[in-house]
Amino acid sequence: MYEYEIQRYRSADLIRRGAEARLAREAVLARRAARRAARRTGRRTGRHDASGTESHTPHHRRHRSARSARAA
Repeated sequence: MYEYEIQRYRSADLIRRGAEARLAREAVLARRAARRAARRTGRRTGRHDASGTESHTPHHRRHRSARSARAA
């Protein structure tokens, strides 16, 4: 394989990786913007704990009593 072919493949790979990274960043930014908009309108989806943040588990982030907070 010639050097210019290798360079072309490397360049195409870098361009593809950059496009994938851009798409991932855009998805994260869109998700954050949607959360901000939902928070701004006061509409909440899913389960929320006492601190008002989303959680992917049914467990609360805060301890139920002050005693268990001191022990932990």
